[in-house]
Formats: sequence, C-alpha cells, structure tokens
Amino acid sequence: MPSPRRFLEASTSLPLIAGWGWNLSVYVGLFTVLLVLMGLLLWMLMKQLGNSVGKSLQPHLGSFNKIDSWFCGRVLRPATTPSLLTRQKSDLSRTGDRIHQQATRGSVKPFVNFNAKHDADVLRKAMKGIGTDEDTILMLVAARSNDQRQEIKAAYKKAHGKDLGKDLRSELGGKLEDLIVALMAPPAIYDANELHKAIKGVGTEDKVLIEILASRTCDEIKEISKAYKKEHGAKLEKDIMGDTSGHYQRLLVILVQANRDEGVDESRVEKDAKELFAAGEEKFGTDEDKFINILGNRSAEHLRKVFDAYKKIAGCDIEESLKDECTGNLEALLLAVVKCAKSVPAYFAETVRESMRRAGTDDETLIRIMVSRSERDMLDIRAIYKKKYGESLYSTIQEDTDGDYQKALLYLCGGND
Repeated sequence: MPSPRRFLEASTSLPLIAGWGWNLSVYVGLFTVLLVLMGLLLWMLMKQLGNSVGKSLQPHLGSFNKIDSWFCGRVLRPATTPSLLTRQKSDLSRTGDRIHQQATRGSVKPFVNFNAKHDADVLRKAMKGIGTDEDTILMLVAARSNDQRQEIKAAYKKAHGKDLGKDLRSELGGKLEDLIVALMAPPAIYDANELHKAIKGVGTEDKVLIEILASRTCDEIKEISKAYKKEHGAKLEKDIMGDTSGHYQRLLVILVQANRDEGVDESRVEKDAKELFAAGEEKFGTDEDKFINILGNRSAEHLRKVFDAYKKIAGCDIEESLKDECTGNLEALLLAVVKCAKSVPAYFAETVRESMRRAGTDDETLIRIMVSRSERDMLDIRAIYKKKYGESLYSTIQEDTDGDYQKALLYLCGGND
C-alpha cells in the first residue's frame, strides 16, 4: 500500500504537469463544471420528454389544458404553433370545401389534430358512472366544428353502441342541455327543427320564422327545406301556409322558394327605388305587394343599391318608411329582410342584444344565434356589437347568464373585445 505522501504526489501530478499547481480550488472548479454539464444534459432530456408528452396529449385534450382560465374571466382558444398551422392547412385542403366554407369569420374553427375516436371516448367517460363531468363535455363540444361533431357522433355510436345525442340529453339538463344538443345537430337540420317547433308548437313563434328565413342564404334555405322534409315528413312551405296568412304568409313563401335574382341589375336600381317610394310614402295607403315582390326577390347586393337610391328620393331610410307603412308580422319580416340585405352580422348583433337586454333573457333566441353564427360570422357580430353598444358581447353574456351554460356561451363567443 503506497504511503500517503506518494498517493498525494500521484494524485496531483496532472495539475502539476498542466501548470495548475495542486491548489484545492482546482478540484472544486472541475467538480462545479461537471455538475453544470450534468444539469444541462438533464434539462435537455426533460425538455425532450415534455415535448413528446405534450404532442401525445394535445390532440386529445385540446382546450382542457386551459380550464382554469374560466376563473380568470376569459376563454382561451387551443394553441396553434407554426408547425400545427402547416398541418392544419394540409388537412383542410384534403377535406375539401366542406370545412373551408366554415373557416371564415366564425369564432369556432376546425380543431387541429382532431381525433374523433378519442373525443368520443372522452365524452363517454364524462357521462359514465355517478355524476356527469359537464366541464369536459361543454369544452370539448364547443371547441370542435360542426363537421367534427358529426364525426364524433359516428365514432361514439361505433365504439359504444349508443346515440350520443340521446346520452347528452339524459345526462345534461336545462339550458346547458338545450345548447349542447343544438351544437350537435348539423346546421340545416337544426334550422329545420327550429322552424318545425315554431310552427307546430302552441301558437306560432313568428320571430323564429322571421329570423331564419330572412337571414339565411338561398343555398342554406334549400338545404333547410330538404332537411325539413326528411326529418318531419312534410313540406316547409305547406306547413308555413297552414299556420300563417295574408301578406306576411306571401313573403314567407317567397323566401322559402330561395330563388332570389343574382348580382346587380343597374338598369333596375332606380326603377325599383321609385316603385318602392310610390308604393308607400307617395300614396294614401300601402301597396304591400310591391314591397314584397322587390324585397323578396332581388339580391342583397342589388337591394343595397336600391336602398341608397331610395334615401335620395324619399329623404329617409327605407326602414323608417316600412315602420310607417306596415304593421305586425309583415313589418317585422320586411325590416328583417332589409337589415339582412344591408348586413347580416349587424342584424344579429341587434337581435342578440334584444335577447338579453329586455325584461328577462330570451335564452332560446340567444342559443339559436350563438349556435348558428359561431362558425360563420361571430367575429363580425362581436365587432359590430362593441361599436354599437359600447360593451362587448362577452361581458353582456357574463352579466345575463351563469353556470356551465354561461361557460359554453362564452366559449362560443370566442373572446372579450
């Protein structure tokens, strides 16, 4: 066994050769550098592991990683990194026009890294056993596009042998149930069901007929008519005629035909404006048929030019003339047609305001607007709402609703302006 002196000399030979001396601080420095290198290596390994876990969870959890944001008074959308954006563009190009048409000015977009099977399993787990996880249900459903929800319904039926819509109805209740079930229906079927309920219920819900038929495009109305026949075994036009009358009925029937002129006929703009003026302001009494024919058959682009010309002739907006010349449901329908010809988002900004700022909240109208516009023009509705009323749509919903129902509405709203 070497003596302690020889061991010390041998152990310090390298620093002496290198010219470091054999001061103890050299060893402390080397040990510190070694610890730093090991720490750096460990950090890199943990980061790589975190990225791998995050990528595996992201497609499945989606917006659930921000559930605590509800308590901060705002809703956070699913994060989208540059790499996910590239993947999303590729996915959208493959799925064709169906999703592309929806990815416009809506607050709800097709979810990135969508997995219908996993979403179906998550929903099943949220409803299985004692109690229901409403937070999971509302945040998942509100964060998926309508097309994706239809895929989830199919995957749920295939994996669990149950109808997702029926399970949601049995597990949820009240206004939250109405909202979630509405979100699960395809747009045309949802509108068809709303119209059927408005016609076949106790009395006629004229505001529903007016809202839907005045605001939907011709293509949308044609799809609604098909869905109505398929779902309810009757023609929409026939049911409307059996439940309405007079000039109001006639304009509704014209709108159901979904056969408006296309584009702008410059040669008719001035003529239409003069005929509208002659049918109302310029005569004793009102020629309702003239208003119905022009407002029910011309394109929105054409009507906007007619309204400008009308204002020059009459010295007032056409809305003012309609309020003076017409009454009741016909007046309400004509005004809705005019407002939608000018701006559909502005019409809905006004309508959603009325649903919450009158005595009591009109939840049926609020749900219908938030569901039907969330993938179309909710961002425009929000902007117009804020400009016109001086407060955000988000804050108004916060004041007028509560609970899980409020959470779902706020998520569909998409943010606080």
